[in-house]
Order: sequence, then structure tokens, then C-alpha cells
Amino acid sequence: MEGIPDIAPFRNRKEELDAKMAEPDFFSDQRRAAELSREHTRLSGIVALYDAADKLEADLAGNRVIIDDPETDPELKELAAEEIAGLEEQVAQKRDELLLAMLPPDPSDSRNTIVEIRAGAGGDEASLFAGDLTRMYHRFADQRGWTVEPMGASESDAGGFKEISFLITGDDVYKVLKYESGVHRVQRVPVTEASGRIHTSTATVAVLPEAEEVDIEIKTEDLEITTTRASGAGGQHVNTTDSAVQMTHKPTGLTVYCADERSQHKNRAKALTVLRSRLLEQKQREEQEKYAANRRSQIGTGDRSERIRTYNFPQNRLTDHRIGLSLSLPQVMEGDLDDLVEALRRADLQARLDAMNK
Repeated sequence: MEGIPDIAPFRNRKEELDAKMAEPDFFSDQRRAAELSREHTRLSGIVALYDAADKLEADLAGNRVIIDDPETDPELKELAAEEIAGLEEQVAQKRDELLLAMLPPDPSDSRNTIVEIRAGAGGDEASLFAGDLTRMYHRFADQRGWTVEPMGASESDAGGFKEISFLITGDDVYKVLKYESGVHRVQRVPVTEASGRIHTSTATVAVLPEAEEVDIEIKTEDLEITTTRASGAGGQHVNTTDSAVQMTHKPTGLTVYCADERSQHKNRAKALTVLRSRLLEQKQREEQEKYAANRRSQIGTGDRSERIRTYNFPQNRLTDHRIGLSLSLPQVMEGDLDDLVEALRRADLQARLDAMNK
């Protein structure tokens, strides 16, 4: 089909995976089997879309032949003409679906994800908002059947968080949450505001695909590790042992602090996981900036310095500024993010499609 990438490589890869999945030991490596199964499902969808679009184009061409043939019965010509408009619309829609499906997936889409939330401007109200966002993402994860594991937190005196990080594991976590990176703004009357005046505060969200050792090599000599006594909740044992770990990556200056576990060894492991993921995200961001000078104008994975969303409590309205979408705020704060993330995903795919067609 004209304007559509060659389908042959997609068919060939699908047939290759058909053979692999038929092998007796295919499921011996569960993780690899899951990755190949997801790829097979995607390729099967692409092939099916191509065949459907190809058939519609053939039907359209057949109707045009009927109309152009001077010997065709007039009634048959009339029927063919009536079908053409509908077929043209179906062909256009199916071709767009096919092009979107053919776009290469983000290799990080299937990864587990570390979410880091930091209070921004607004003092105690910003830390309370960081706590609200944390609750929102936890509820969303529960609805999706994902698992949330705390990685580190610094609580504020007001009851929220100065900063908090947690690991979310499950199917396609990064694919769903990657558009959450950026500055989130809240407008509401703080609980500490006696006059009823609306305040504006912010919190920053960073979404990091979990990195593996094969992705990022961290040399021991590049790490500066200090241990201290953990403070806060956890009981007397936490407060009387040097279990908290601060890890600094000397080449980049990135610092991670973990004190959630009573075991120094476990906190070291968590800190290394967070550090590795931050380094992977930094590496990916640098690569993206090399090839996308207009990155700020795209949905992408967001820029942490750019305001992406406003949570307006007096009006019960959430607005995502990147796509101009407004939704009911209460249900979003309860973790109902499906409509939002789907709209962002579709907008991103359309932006990539438009760029490909230029």
C-alpha cells in the first residue's frame, strides 16, 4: 500500500516468533517468554490491520472500476458510488491505525518504574500535595493490580512529604505512567489558611524506568557511601543503628538516600536500584535531546521543569495543559487515571505519526 512501510519485516518476525513459541522449552525463561509474547501480540495486530486495510483498498478499487466501466448496469453503478464514500473513510481510518501500530515501541515500556515525588513551591501545602499525589498513584496502582514498594521518604512536619520515592511493579507500568513526569500544580485553600484564601503550590514528579545491571554499569570506586541512624517511624531499633544509607555517584553528583529498611544491606540495595534508574533516565534523556530539538513541544515523557497539569480544587477540575484535557478532579484523586493516561498516550502517538508523515 502506498505510504505504508513494507509489511514484510513485520510478517517475517511474526513467523519467526510463531516458531519460537512452538518450541518445548519456550517458557523455561518466564521473563523472556513474556517479552516475546508481548512482541508477538503486537506484530499479530499489525499484520491483521494491514490485511484489513488491504482488503478495504481492494474493495474501494473494485467499486471505482465498476463506476468507470461504461458497460456496467446503472443501478450497480449507483450502489458502487454509495459505497465509495464509506469505504474511503474506513480506508483512511484503518491506515492511520496501521501507521500508529507500526511506530516502534519504547523499549522501556514493559519495565517496572520508580516514581519520585518532591514538594516544590508552597511550603507545607506543597508537601501535603506531594502526599496527595502519592496516595493517588498508590490507588491507581491498586486498581491495575500493580505492587508498590517504598524506596525512601522524607516526611514534613505538616504530615505530607518533602520527597518520597517508590517502586511500582506490574505489566507495562512505565508505558502507562511515563507521561506523569513534570511539575504538577495545585490550587486550593490550605487547611492552615484561616482566611479562606486560595493558594497555588507545586510538586515535581519524576518517572524512571527501572534499570538493570546490564543497562548501567556502576563502578564501586565511583560511589561514596555514608551510613547514619535512621530517623522517623520504624521503632527503637531503627533509631539506634546505622541503617540509613546515603549513596553519591561521584561522576554525576547524583545522590540517593534510603532509610526505609532496618537492614543497612537492604537500604544499600534499594539506593543502588534508584541510582541506577536515575542514571538510565539521564542517559535516555540525553539521547532524546540529540534527536529531538522540538522535544518540549511533544508529549514525550515530559520535562520536569515544565508545568504539565493543574489540580483546581475549588472548581473540582483537573486540566492537563499539554493536550488541553479537563476532567473531574475528585475521581482522579481517587486513582481513576485511565481516561487521562489513554488521552496522553493517543496524543503522543498522533504527534509521532504527524512527525513521520512530514
